Amino acid sequence: MIQFTVYGEPVAQGRPRASTATGFVKMYDPAKSRDYKDYVRLAAREYAPAALLEGPLGVAVTAYRSMPKYLSKSPAKAAAAERGEILPTSKPDADNYLKGVKDALKGVIWVDDSQVVDAFVRKRYSARPRIEVKIKELS
Repeated sequence: MIQFTVYGEPVAQGRPRASTATGFVKMYDPAKSRDYKDYVRLAAREYAPAALLEGPLGVAVTAYRSMPKYLSKSPAKAAAAERGEILPTSKPDADNYLKGVKDALKGVIWVDDSQVVDAFVRKRYSARPRIEVKIKELS
């Protein structure tokens, strides 16, 4: 099993943007998503296997978002959120965090993100924002 943590505010995969500057449609990632994927790649390189994983994989991603102001003003509510009793139901969607991580790990941990056959993702609040990633070979 490969496990690592990416510290800092998690960034969900943004919607692709389109440009027609050269007369052809070109799709690209928003800058914020692209920069965050580069950051995840950099953090993951330290845990990369000697050879890229090639079989079916399971991935678990937990995105710990920073506390909103209404929670951080009340110590009791902040503690409840840290324990997972108050959950983030606002946007972005949990699966968008997973998409960004899967894209970032292509060519670093695995050959292609289509190898991920089992995925589990969740959002939580924390005073220390981060994303925790666990990868398991299923073969």
